[in-house]
Amino acid sequence: MNEVFLSVLRSIVGVANVLTHEDPGSDLGAWENDWRGLAQGRALAVVRPASTQQVADVVKACGAHGISLVPQGGNTGLVVGSTPDASGRQVVLSLRGMNKVRRFDAANATITVEAGCVLQAVQEACEREGFLFPLSLGAEGSCTIGGNLGTNAGGTQVIRFGNARDLCLGLEVVTADGGVWTDLSGLRKDNTGYDLRNLFIGSEGTLGVITAATLKIFPLPVATLTSFVAAPSVHAAVDLLKLAAARLGPALTGFELMNQQALALVAARYPQQRVPFHEVSPYCVLLEASDHESEAHGRALLEQLMETAFERELVTDAVIAESLAQSRALWHVRESITLAQAEEGAHLKHDISLPISAIPLFVDEIDRVLQQQFAGIRIVNFGHLGDGNLHYNIQAGVTDKDGGELSRVQARITRTVYDSVASFGGTFSAEHGIGSLKLGELQDYKPAAAVRLMRKLKDVLDPGNVLNPGRVLPLG
Repeated sequence: MNEVFLSVLRSIVGVANVLTHEDPGSDLGAWENDWRGLAQGRALAVVRPASTQQVADVVKACGAHGISLVPQGGNTGLVVGSTPDASGRQVVLSLRGMNKVRRFDAANATITVEAGCVLQAVQEACEREGFLFPLSLGAEGSCTIGGNLGTNAGGTQVIRFGNARDLCLGLEVVTADGGVWTDLSGLRKDNTGYDLRNLFIGSEGTLGVITAATLKIFPLPVATLTSFVAAPSVHAAVDLLKLAAARLGPALTGFELMNQQALALVAARYPQQRVPFHEVSPYCVLLEASDHESEAHGRALLEQLMETAFERELVTDAVIAESLAQSRALWHVRESITLAQAEEGAHLKHDISLPISAIPLFVDEIDRVLQQQFAGIRIVNFGHLGDGNLHYNIQAGVTDKDGGELSRVQARITRTVYDSVASFGGTFSAEHGIGSLKLGELQDYKPAAAVRLMRKLKDVLDPGNVLNPGRVLPLG
């Protein structure tokens, strides 16, 4: 039966674009292995379509033969949502080959791209035309627009521009029955019924396969300024955020929080990097502001902000980048935290979101509880304070080299963190999604009525469970 099915797939996309383990010299590891190394699946085949019609035909074929498929872009997700299971019965639908810019519309301030476009390539295409596509995250050199929208990616500029959902004006989607719904007009106002677009954004490929999108773009700022400051506490950092928002308004585009342990890991693992203030300050903030008048104007505003922050004792030290190279170096410190954690060894990731006003008390409480209950752990707290998203991670203790002790208490630590997050009105998944990794947490912390509605949507839009089964919602 598999050979008949594979023959159908080859007739749709061509022999060279259906990859199987039986092919001479085949290695499907790039599609089968989770980016974080948490899971390794086995695909029946990897299919590489070149057009929306080919995607539609592949989806129809899968439905007709009772085969499920896993849509995949750059495979950079963090919740095991884009790799196949171990059954050898799933098709990986790789959209990387669909990477064209279909239209650039300067007057409408939009760009229409295919789902396989790498995020950095979209950023660069816009920059060449004097525009900014502001979605920015650590994996931007390999993640794709389809995956960004499928997971409603966040990143470092959400405080000003919003998540991927907020940057999307239209989609082209292949539905579970192989139909194609297209709305790429780029309208900012369209009050004609249900918002179908937002059903698919953030659905992680479980309701439809995004094949193209029309995205908002913005004029490039004349200048972008970066400041790295030392803050005595999370309370002071939140007060600094309020002050910066009041003084800078929409010019405030980034506000990243990093605790001392996070920066200490970067300094230890990458001694060639200059990590300001990490030895003397409990917390640091990386603040970014954009100016559409001049660099001098933006710098003056930032300096005035820092003067007031010092007067109010919200900061204890600060540097403002004097060049693009210095700005990149400061951002590189922030972006290196995740890599430093990986090199240091075993750790737990908690991608949480809370009301910004609740963050100081949450951090005070959860830091105290964890340090009392789990001696020796290292708390690595960093993230996008400007939009309430923290990566509240736990590193194994320095004497727990193999992570054995951390593994033993992992479930208890995560439960403690998520229970506290819930008590402060937050969520256990801010920007990474659910995938298959957080199915249990969805059942535990998402209201039952919401889960029932999600299940009804899945049953109606994908009754055959063809699209990414076992992701977002558990099987059965």
